[in-house]
Amino acid sequence: MENKVNTLAPWKVLKSEMVVEEKWYKLRRDHVMLPNGLEMDDYYVSVRPNVVLVFPLTEDNHVIFVRQYKHAAGDIFIELPGGVVDEIETEPTEAAKREMLEETGFTSDEVELLLEVTDNPTKDTNRMYYYLARNVKRVAAQDLDESEAIEVLKVPLHEVVDMISEGKIKVSGSVALCLLALRKLGV
Repeated sequence: MENKVNTLAPWKVLKSEMVVEEKWYKLRRDHVMLPNGLEMDDYYVSVRPNVVLVFPLTEDNHVIFVRQYKHAAGDIFIELPGGVVDEIETEPTEAAKREMLEETGFTSDEVELLLEVTDNPTKDTNRMYYYLARNVKRVAAQDLDESEAIEVLKVPLHEVVDMISEGKIKVSGSVALCLLALRKLGV
């Protein structure tokens, strides 16, 4: 493959301004110069916090899922527990344990990072951390904030692939982590 001009280079940011800066959403407008010299003065970027997602597996081979309403999509979804890495948290692993405990009441000391990914590098700034938690145990009640209503589901491990194939699990991050975890577990 012949490449006459190297156009694979970072864009140069000429100007950047935050146009929306709310508690739950930040939007930045960048004026950029592309490697070929063209300029775009209206490239919008969602400035998002990093997130964690956990595949919690019990000792008796059940996966803990959560079922909840997601307003942007206007539907109820089955997904893996997870959430935002808080600004005060220095390790995503701690956020993974916290989110799993808050959403499900389950915890584990056996939490392993499987993969760090970028969900939408075209428009979002954040990273996602995918975890496998083994031998999870229920140790507490859910600790939800006033806007959350979350059902906890305990699904036999052998049913997870069928749930994905049948469209019962259809949030992309949960699908990806399920497939990664199943591969890691040799299922």
